[in-house]
Amino acid sequence: MVTASGDERLRVLFVTPECAPLAKTGGLGDVAEALPAALTAAGADVRILIPAYRTVIEHAQGAPQVARIEATPHFSAAALREIRSPAGVPMYLLDSPELYDRDGGLYQDAAGTDYPDNARRFARLGQVAARLAQAEPLIDWQPQIVHGNDWQCGLGPAYLRYSHRRRVPTVTTVHNLAFQGVFHGNLCAALELPDEAFGIDGVEYYGDTSFLKAGLFYADALTTVSQTYAREIQREPLGFGLHGLLAARAGVLHGILNGIDTVAWNPATDRFLARRYDAGSLAEKAVNKRALQRRMHLPELSDVPLFGVVSRLTHQKGSDLLAALAPSLAALPAQLVVQGRGDRAYERALVDAARAVPRSVAVEIVFDEALAHLIEGGADAFLMPSRFEPCGLNQMYSQRYGTPPIAHRTGGLADSIVDATPAALADGTASGFLFDDPALDALRAAVARAAVLYHDSRRWRQLQQAGMRMDFGWSASAARYLSLYRTLAGAEAA
Repeated sequence: MVTASGDERLRVLFVTPECAPLAKTGGLGDVAEALPAALTAAGADVRILIPAYRTVIEHAQGAPQVARIEATPHFSAAALREIRSPAGVPMYLLDSPELYDRDGGLYQDAAGTDYPDNARRFARLGQVAARLAQAEPLIDWQPQIVHGNDWQCGLGPAYLRYSHRRRVPTVTTVHNLAFQGVFHGNLCAALELPDEAFGIDGVEYYGDTSFLKAGLFYADALTTVSQTYAREIQREPLGFGLHGLLAARAGVLHGILNGIDTVAWNPATDRFLARRYDAGSLAEKAVNKRALQRRMHLPELSDVPLFGVVSRLTHQKGSDLLAALAPSLAALPAQLVVQGRGDRAYERALVDAARAVPRSVAVEIVFDEALAHLIEGGADAFLMPSRFEPCGLNQMYSQRYGTPPIAHRTGGLADSIVDATPAALADGTASGFLFDDPALDALRAAVARAAVLYHDSRRWRQLQQAGMRMDFGWSASAARYLSLYRTLAGAEAA
């Protein structure tokens, strides 16, 4: 197919272990739904490759088989089926019931234990991705770029590196370096990689097999989901043992900030809000604040700031800092609403905090989409004390909803929030509050700074409107990925 400019559309195989709404455990699922659609809109010919988990097959009943994948010494035969994503992007489903048709989740059984054969399950995904890119393709379409995501796709570049049939440029994207896909011992023979792959310049990681290291070592380009995170992972503590390799490959490491779904997250059209509004009708936001206070059984106070949180309750997300902050809110005065699930210890700590100051703090240990939207629309400000945050999405939702975020200056939070310094307030660019130390005193000081500005209605409105003017859609990110793809494809053609 040819674009209006006369150029052939760049063919991209987007390999992912998740894609919303068919299979999702976190933010990667949202990215895998939105980014291919944005790339398609920008002129690329994108196809998604994903395992045919039970939830996927249930959604894709009757999907035609487009290829048969032969058995190998260590993997049974499989099939490729084709459907289209809800956004209209072609999807190839890797149908191997032995590997993917299970009662539990994507990576764990119903009891929350990792499947013991996860190495085989995701090696096969990488192997088939490489097979699609080789000289004798499985289907009547060959990618010019293979783009894999996270450790589950890490072996794809390794299989391509050791293939002698065709060389296709590869991209590996790191969504969270803390998850690396490390499996015990030398698995090269079982995963059908050559013995030479098991070494420091390969998949070996302290005597074990690391899928993510493979992706980082063998891929032609590396990306992560914000510019600041790309710098942070080149050193400890956020390098998680791979900082040396990442620093050595800094010349091909690119930070590209994720986008958000600006249709689903739009206060002017949001069906979950008690009252819709936009930057020109911010006074209507007060209706959502009262609705949120009622929903969370808090006093309907209009003259105190209401802080909101929607989060996994984990150490990474700073949930312990939120629990420790709670007692000081009554004296500020301020209110806090928290919605989330996660580690039991943090759930209990937050519930206990709410019981101690029930007029100031309310907590729901649940994830409810309607409540998440109401918190974004009804809170005055949004708290994100994450110790690290590769990208983050809620700070973007919050700014779009005129709910200034208060966040630790890390990763995508640093890249997407303009701190309310005197200079930024004076020139009208401030959109939130950043603090430098992921500790209680720094969080408390940032909350106090926000509370002071909240009572200056003119400057607070200016802060809200600045955030609402920011563009967090996917088009800019898609353009950067497309530029990277073209550079890689051009270099390969040369």
